[in-house]
Amino acid sequence: METRYNFRFAEKKWQERWERDDAYRVGEDPGRRKYYCLEMFPYPSGNLHMGHVRNYTIGDVVARYLRMRGFAVLHPMGWDAFGLPAENAAIKHGIHPSRWTRDNIDNMRRQLKSMGVSYDWSREVATCHPGYYRWTEWLFLQLYHRGLAYRKQAAVNWCPDCATVLANEQVVDGRCERCDTEVTKKNLNQWFFRITAYAERLLEDLDKLQGWPEKVRIMQDNWIGKSTGAEVRFQAGDGTPLPVFTTRPDTIYGVTYLVLAPEHPFVEQWLQQLQSRNERRADTLRDFVNRVRVLSEIDRTSTETEKVGVDTGAMVVHPLTGEQLPIWVANYVLPEYGTGAVMGVPAHDQRDLEFARKYRLPVRVVIQPLGRDLDADTMAEAYTEPGLMTASGEFDGIDSEVAKLRITQLLAERGSGQEQINYRLRDWLISRQRYWGAPIPIIYCDRCGIVPVPEADLPVLLPLDVAFQPTGESPLLKAEDFLKTRCPQCGGPARRETDTMDTFVCSSWYFLRYCSPRDTEHAFDRDKVDYWMPVDQYIGGVEHAILHLLYSRFFMKVLYDLGLAPVDEPFTNLLTQGMVLKDGAKMSKSKGNVVSPEEIIEHYGADTARLFILFAAPPERDLDWSDQGVEGAYRFINRVWRLYASAQCPVPSAQNSALGTAERKLRYATHRTILKVTEDVSTRFNFNTAVSAIMELVNAIYEYKSSCAPHSSSGSSASGSTVDMQVFNPDVRRPTTDVLYESLVNLALLLAPFTPHLAEELWETLGEAGSVHQQRWPEHDPAALVVDEIEIVVQVNGKVRGHLNVPAGIGQAEMEQLVMSQERVQQMLHGKDLVKAVCVPGKLVNLVVK
Repeated sequence: METRYNFRFAEKKWQERWERDDAYRVGEDPGRRKYYCLEMFPYPSGNLHMGHVRNYTIGDVVARYLRMRGFAVLHPMGWDAFGLPAENAAIKHGIHPSRWTRDNIDNMRRQLKSMGVSYDWSREVATCHPGYYRWTEWLFLQLYHRGLAYRKQAAVNWCPDCATVLANEQVVDGRCERCDTEVTKKNLNQWFFRITAYAERLLEDLDKLQGWPEKVRIMQDNWIGKSTGAEVRFQAGDGTPLPVFTTRPDTIYGVTYLVLAPEHPFVEQWLQQLQSRNERRADTLRDFVNRVRVLSEIDRTSTETEKVGVDTGAMVVHPLTGEQLPIWVANYVLPEYGTGAVMGVPAHDQRDLEFARKYRLPVRVVIQPLGRDLDADTMAEAYTEPGLMTASGEFDGIDSEVAKLRITQLLAERGSGQEQINYRLRDWLISRQRYWGAPIPIIYCDRCGIVPVPEADLPVLLPLDVAFQPTGESPLLKAEDFLKTRCPQCGGPARRETDTMDTFVCSSWYFLRYCSPRDTEHAFDRDKVDYWMPVDQYIGGVEHAILHLLYSRFFMKVLYDLGLAPVDEPFTNLLTQGMVLKDGAKMSKSKGNVVSPEEIIEHYGADTARLFILFAAPPERDLDWSDQGVEGAYRFINRVWRLYASAQCPVPSAQNSALGTAERKLRYATHRTILKVTEDVSTRFNFNTAVSAIMELVNAIYEYKSSCAPHSSSGSSASGSTVDMQVFNPDVRRPTTDVLYESLVNLALLLAPFTPHLAEELWETLGEAGSVHQQRWPEHDPAALVVDEIEIVVQVNGKVRGHLNVPAGIGQAEMEQLVMSQERVQQMLHGKDLVKAVCVPGKLVNLVVK
């Protein structure tokens, strides 16, 4: 048997055998507990990166462990295969998106198999396959028929030079990434999903998700953004109603101006009036509106962005005082939140105060803190806490919290407002002016209007014989065979929708398709979904906390309401793994710090890559890449291999002779490790400490073999310190074969989820039948953890001088006396004065001498 582990031979051998035996195919088994383990499926970019390796290795440990615990484990893989990068590649390299995507999938599938991940490849899906996106289209129709999919005008990024719509990611610093032309906004008809209809349930049901990280639940809570307040109806001078949502109706008497988002409909109406009167103000206002509208939401709401605006010249009437107030347009108001109009209350909102000071707008204090008076002329910070009402008419002198309700009631009585709940969440814009996406199954007929494609006519296939032009326009606009069709209702000439769906639509239900991936009659088989759903453990990056995870929850609730799914939450537990860093920064080509998984696997093997990834940090924390750490993992694997190579694979003894001290110590280490690894993997996902415990067991086996060798009077401990075994381990005897064998068997089983190829080789070397991954997970023997003796450390002036076995539960005085009685200790103290003995019960005795 080779003393160095031949990982290339072993990994190829076992990967081929797993594939030949279809080792990880799973079916529904009502007699077994099910477990659905899922990692977020990747975009087929062409190559795995270390983030992928970490994600999939974590999931594989969970899946392999639970199979050994007797669960029926569903562990599938597929591809989030639609998207803009494929179109860009088509333009850049002259290769069709379907070919580019297919080639990338083939390469990444090969890479995943080289990692030894235990996927049921019979369930593989790709969202760009007609057999998949047929059902994405079908789901669109289910939402459409229930009023949850609708079409309306919305502002989009428009490049006048390319004459096409751009996605947000195609706009760089306000310019088209292709031609560097300044991007404008254009109103186009777009398709939306009415996710806001589920806002309250999405918010309330976060309490169900106790298996999710708190930070993710908080992020979703903030994104949904529930606010309780009042709608206040102001009125422009020309009679146009301008409703405002506010959470602070108690500050209404402090309003000194109204501020609108540049996209607010009133702004365009007012601009047209100004232009018709040839007023100079129109040019200034138009220029400001155009400049602000192309900025991203992040840029406009950032605390570092200067708050700027323009006076429109229009006035608005205060609903309670009748006062005339100016209307401004500003960059910090967004059309998506509330009504796109905000009350300017400078004394009680810091953003408004900064804006008012900049443009010399009035500041009016209407809430005073207890014990002091605010000066509107000198205050540098807005007062935002509760207090007593002032300068607020009939509400003067009452608590501002009480005034919120009373002012809202007064507004309702006057027909100028009412109590209202608002959400930050906006409806989901799913239209994409792209080719490489799932077609929206809608037909437009001049006679019948908007007509859904009949379900029997699905899928609406993407035409593959299209040409990509550098203008960026979707080739569907010129694909006559696709574009022209017949109306399903009247049979007359009609045209297809050329927008395709946001790729998040495809990924919002893929976990259901895995349950029955080859079903040609349904999107998913209800009986199979009833068995497997919900996903027990979902694993992926925290960057998906808002969009993908929120959209998946929305889809699941809709399907539950339609009677198509057994649960209304898709993921019971969620693990968001940390990033893989190199030199303190996220790996990226631009930084030159990328480590290729293929290179690591080629030089050290897949098991080394897996072991390092798992050992270097807890899964939820960022991981710093370390070449030395990889080398250390590789050395450990070879150290394990040498244990079995040198043990000559003993056969269990027919009789279990009485165990000596060394054997009891080894059994204790073995069963303590079984307990520790089981707890770390099953309850905490602390894979790093589980691997550390396995490493300690390996040290214990080496120490046992060394201490029990009949020709040796001393052994080397795990730390490298030399121990005089004649003094501190007098029970020197040959290894009891069955105890060593028990340790080697359990070590192979414990390693199986972490280093699957190595574990198979060790299992085979031991002469055991079948695959190690088909064995039952080991159970610890409680009796082995009951010890009569414990090992303590003997120190002299803080330096380790040996170890000593002492009775368990021994007191300090007895422990000191037993140490002092050792002949070797007397020799070490000869000619020295003992100052004191420091005893730590169950741990050590430190002799302080001079």
